[in-house]
Amino acid sequence: MPEPEETKTDTEAVQEGSGAPDSLSTIEPLLDSRIVRAVREMGFEKLTPIQVQAIPYLLEGEDIIGQAQTGTGKTAAFAIPALQKIDPELKSLQSIILCPTRELAMQAADEIRSIAKYMHGIKVLPVYGGQEIRKQITGLRGTQIIVGTPGRVMDHMRRHTIKLDHVNMVVLDEADEMLDMGFREDMELILGEIPGEHQTALFSATMPKPILDIADKFQKNARLVRVASKELTIPLVSQRYYKVKSQDKDAACIRLLEYYQPKLCLIFCNTKLKVDELAEVLKKAGFQVEGLHGDMSQHLRDVAMGRFRNGSTNILIATDVAARGIDVDDVEVVINYDLPQDNEYYVHRIGRTGRAGKTGRSFTFVSGKEIFRIRQIERFCKTTIEEKKLPGASKVLKAKADKYLNRAWEFHEHEDIELMKSYLQRKLDAEECDILDLAAAMLKMEIGDRGPEIAVDDYVSRSGRFGDRRGRDERDGRRRRGRDDSWEGRRRGG
Repeated sequence: MPEPEETKTDTEAVQEGSGAPDSLSTIEPLLDSRIVRAVREMGFEKLTPIQVQAIPYLLEGEDIIGQAQTGTGKTAAFAIPALQKIDPELKSLQSIILCPTRELAMQAADEIRSIAKYMHGIKVLPVYGGQEIRKQITGLRGTQIIVGTPGRVMDHMRRHTIKLDHVNMVVLDEADEMLDMGFREDMELILGEIPGEHQTALFSATMPKPILDIADKFQKNARLVRVASKELTIPLVSQRYYKVKSQDKDAACIRLLEYYQPKLCLIFCNTKLKVDELAEVLKKAGFQVEGLHGDMSQHLRDVAMGRFRNGSTNILIATDVAARGIDVDDVEVVINYDLPQDNEYYVHRIGRTGRAGKTGRSFTFVSGKEIFRIRQIERFCKTTIEEKKLPGASKVLKAKADKYLNRAWEFHEHEDIELMKSYLQRKLDAEECDILDLAAAMLKMEIGDRGPEIAVDDYVSRSGRFGDRRGRDERDGRRRRGRDDSWEGRRRGG
């Protein structure tokens, strides 16, 4: 294959807004009106640099290599052309999108569904390890777009539960991450099985030789589009991350909320489902919580935002897409329950705190191999994210007690409490009770010494290291294979 032809678009000029064609209206005539309606509702008025360059080529059916350090807008850059090409009447698989992790697959599927909101008959399904295979097999019927991890896509290929005859577009999203995680063989096997004429789009933040080798082998006259990183600034935010097993994130979230007791807190999740699930968990734990995501009506979203702005709800849980347009100055804490899909999203998330000269805090949960994403974010942002251990149960209890006692002290300074004092003295005399014992009992009745979240201390490392992976890849829900256990080998064996 000849060297990829680089686009002539001046990326720096695009980013600086020097008259570059970055308005959505520039590609609107090329798109289904239902796609335009959906993306406008999602807040897309201007195209990002990667969208400016990639979408026209993909709409023309050309292969592309998209190199974007920030990654911002990559999903829409391939989702819009993929949806434009889908035949809703054909209930067969037409597009395959490969992502390195289940979290990214779920988030990308969510965004594609949002863009396809008004396109009836379009079915999008995320497929990944850790989910019951039979449920996925049932869900695959009539699906036109799958967004999946390489391992689970190969599993379905081996089972013949996906048919590749009508696939016209394949996307490798975060190709360098898939490479780093050992998925090269998987990627090549999948690409090699796609029959007939099809389009291949490869997106990667970096371009190591193995990525270029894959492009050379599986793409035809690919267009190379490059996007330079904008200079992004981190506000006055203390940035920390916590190693937390996936199943313990809820407890960790409760622990941090009880310890820091923020006036206003934003929590970011990557999927609508997780927003709803976490909101329910926190409500049961006694917090005032609102969720915000694309499946909610505009009225419900307005109500949730209104309650957050006026302080009647102090915790808002949102997806990145739904959080666009949130402009509240007094957010004290941002929690990244899930790591963001793109590095620039991290900057936008934590930029919601530390505003107007105030300091803020950001807390990020990291599970398993996600630690390499923290290093990527640090390099991208030119910042340091400090590893911390979750506050222990005794520290949380002390913080809650301090807050309650401070409130009581302020009340005593501004209110007439003489009648209460006389009643209390009579009670103490009658019962021969020590005042400290009584105060401690009242304090415990108010703040408790709650149970479930206290177990969080145990999960960081019982064995002197983080977690117990037992040889499984936590990102893909499957055991990493040796050379003799390839899908091709299993297929030959029966």
